[in-house]
Amino acid sequence: MDEFVVETHELTKRYGSILAVDSLSIQVPRGGVFGLLGPNGSGKTTTMSMLLGLVAPTSGTFRLLGHDSNGGLQEALHHVGAIAESPAFYPYLSGRANLQYFQGIIGRGDSRDIERLLELVGLSSRAHSKFSTYSQGMKQRLGIACAMLGDPDLLFLDEPTNGLDPAGMAEVRDLIRRLSGEGRTVLLSSHLLHEVEQVCDRVAIMSRGRLIAQGAIRDLLRRRGAVRLSTTDDARAAGIVSALPWVTAVTAENGYLMAESPPERSWELTKALAEHGVAVKEMAPVEDSLERYFLEVTGDDSSSTHGRAP
Repeated sequence: MDEFVVETHELTKRYGSILAVDSLSIQVPRGGVFGLLGPNGSGKTTTMSMLLGLVAPTSGTFRLLGHDSNGGLQEALHHVGAIAESPAFYPYLSGRANLQYFQGIIGRGDSRDIERLLELVGLSSRAHSKFSTYSQGMKQRLGIACAMLGDPDLLFLDEPTNGLDPAGMAEVRDLIRRLSGEGRTVLLSSHLLHEVEQVCDRVAIMSRGRLIAQGAIRDLLRRRGAVRLSTTDDARAAGIVSALPWVTAVTAENGYLMAESPPERSWELTKALAEHGVAVKEMAPVEDSLERYFLEVTGDDSSSTHGRAP
């Protein structure tokens, strides 16, 4: 199997004078949850639409599950499931009947799959109820069940927690984590930093159609991390540490010094302090937050991007 389930090369989409996606090159590894993060209008949904064959790229190419976009996309899509922001179902059909209807359209699996998926998303007890009686969280979970018909290798979720209350968001996040097991890959888009930070293993950050950064979240944050330390003389230590060329800032927080410095250079901090007669009592690396990292790399302070759930 290919190492990457999605690879794009300078993928571009232009609508007249509007450049929705600008030379996007990303790689989505097999397994886990990969997030497309960016504010509304950053090109996330357009990117997903191109990968699903719903929108034709203006230029550039991509590979999906090892199949090239020029000729092999239909074969790849047999192993892909997807839901948009608001799944559309028939309101007066039950949850079970809706799944049976869509299963008949796509021609995947049998009735046993429907019961298994209803159990997976926690809707077995309400499978007989009309879709119109479902809460927003239940509707979203039914949408995920529908996307799972045929047991796809790759699952696309566009803003899966949009419009949900905190309890519904937690339910969907937990479900996404479970779905990413057994070698399946989940590719989700979101404008909510805290959602991506809680559920994703890797991320591609987009802004105004362009890729700003991509990689494992832990690696991205560690590179911009800090060191928390307590010494025998914090006042002197602050001056000593501030003078080191690789330390960008030193602040006092909650009884500790916070030095913005690569964690792998912690031993040099200790050495410099010892040379000045200051002993270190405690030291630990502190990872940056995704919110702070996002603001640094994009310069975007949109509240819709780093805002919390209502």
